[in-house]
Amino acid sequence: MNIRPDPTFHASPKLAMEAPPESFAYTVLLSPDFSKPDALAVIDVKPGSSTYGQIVHTVTMPNKGDEFHHFGWNACSSSLSPLTGHAFLERRYLIIPGMRSSRIYIVDTKPDPTKAAIHKIIEPEEIFRKTGYSRPHTVHCGPEGIYISTLGGGGKNGTDGPPGVFIMDCETFEVLGRWELDRGPQTLHYDFWWNLPRDYMVTSEWALPPQFENGIVPEDLLSNKYGHRIHFWDLRARRNVQTIDLGANHQMALEVRPAHDPIREYGFLGVVVDTTNLEGSIWTWWREGGKFHIEKTATIPPEPAPKEQLPPLLQGFGAVPPLVSDIDLSMDDKFLYVACWGTGEMRQYDVRDPRKPKLAGSVHIGGIARRTPHPNGKAFAGGPQMVEISRDGKRVYWTNSLYSTWDNQFYPDGVPGAMVMANAKPDGGLELAKDYWVNFPDGYRSHQVRLDGGDCSTDSFCYPSV
Repeated sequence: MNIRPDPTFHASPKLAMEAPPESFAYTVLLSPDFSKPDALAVIDVKPGSSTYGQIVHTVTMPNKGDEFHHFGWNACSSSLSPLTGHAFLERRYLIIPGMRSSRIYIVDTKPDPTKAAIHKIIEPEEIFRKTGYSRPHTVHCGPEGIYISTLGGGGKNGTDGPPGVFIMDCETFEVLGRWELDRGPQTLHYDFWWNLPRDYMVTSEWALPPQFENGIVPEDLLSNKYGHRIHFWDLRARRNVQTIDLGANHQMALEVRPAHDPIREYGFLGVVVDTTNLEGSIWTWWREGGKFHIEKTATIPPEPAPKEQLPPLLQGFGAVPPLVSDIDLSMDDKFLYVACWGTGEMRQYDVRDPRKPKLAGSVHIGGIARRTPHPNGKAFAGGPQMVEISRDGKRVYWTNSLYSTWDNQFYPDGVPGAMVMANAKPDGGLELAKDYWVNFPDGYRSHQVRLDGGDCSTDSFCYPSV
């Protein structure tokens, strides 16, 4: 523990934007056939470095079959909360869940990222015993601990009871127990985030393990049996206060992104697909008159494609859905980035008017039918997937794998791991960086990216920007 706050903790988004740029990026690598252990790759992202864009360290796990997906830090700017914060913690440990194994790894990045090593392993039995949950997914650092959402309940199939959120101690990494006191109608889970001063949490829905672990279940999708609701919670009371159904055709309401400035009571939600027309969509929620409201504010159409360019799963439709798999919001709340994993497009929306997003930039790379190569000429399999924005908003990183069995269904020719970066213009516009391309070891796929010193996808701020 430090005797003064970690310098990477920032009270407001504006202060975070003024911080030094990132030096290292962390990416989880997964073995899709479980033939070898998953790993954490540390990548040099310092321009001008002799190892720029290269893996400079790898932490290989001791087990096979974990299926890494999302991960996050043990502590962040929320530690500065005047109510329950722990201001003298360090942003030091990466919390990496195995979504398939329900095992969690704690990786210590100090004293140097190039010497990162496993600090502790939390076996699935402890999580089952203390929470009744399985399939840990999203990790967020909160004022009083580490919050981890899950996709499964108890039992072998993860269907004995609903999934939810549990809390870990941010120093000892002991699993403390379930977070919810009153879940209301919430029965599915995916992402979550919050506005700390306004004291609310937002959660979304994907599916139960039998609906995703062996691949998408077409019958369930066409019957609208995947998640299509968003939930709002009293953060301190840990109870569901409102649930809004988007309409059953809006399948897989995944990533939630509240405004970073806590004075702004709105946020964004990405929906993977509309089963009536295959389009993806962005929704904006806000609070007014003591109630939460949400509306569809942007749509992304499917792209027609000949049958021979489509995987068997899509051949009957004659089109590629955008498949909105991730969204991310710049620190200044000006630009929302939308990953269209199916069509191979990264979209940039100007959201300064949050209920009227305007398309400000776009680049294509990969895609089920397009298969657009990188500007350096290399093939990019899969499509833009997990997105990470630099604190200053000038660089946007992304990877290309969604989930092993889904990769196999939508990209049957394979999804070799790749990570790219685009430069973002101050007033809108994107351009892929020709000199940034990360080669990953053969047989690995790449998923989420995290940046050293904090980033747009892990920090929650306690004070408004000026």
